[in-house]
Amino acid sequence: MRHLQQNIHAILRPGEEHGYVAECMEIAVVTQGPTIDETVQNLKEAVNLHLEDENAADFGLREQPILVITMEIDPAPAQAS
Repeated sequence: MRHLQQNIHAILRPGEEHGYVAECMEIAVVTQGPTIDETVQNLKEAVNLHLEDENAADFGLREQPILVITMEIDPAPAQAS
């Protein structure tokens, strides 16, 4: 019996020039947006479209998987105001 994952993991990071980029690890989904909120919304829509009319098990996923998002940030010290 094949083990099916409950979670789809995604990494959200600042874009190279502006905005944010989100990339899923388990499925071929990458999206972007000008703000964190819009990027997360775009990611949810892209994942839903990618899995629409597909058998989640074909991707190694359980039905109705959970999207887990990790954000990468620059560890540079905060600027004093």
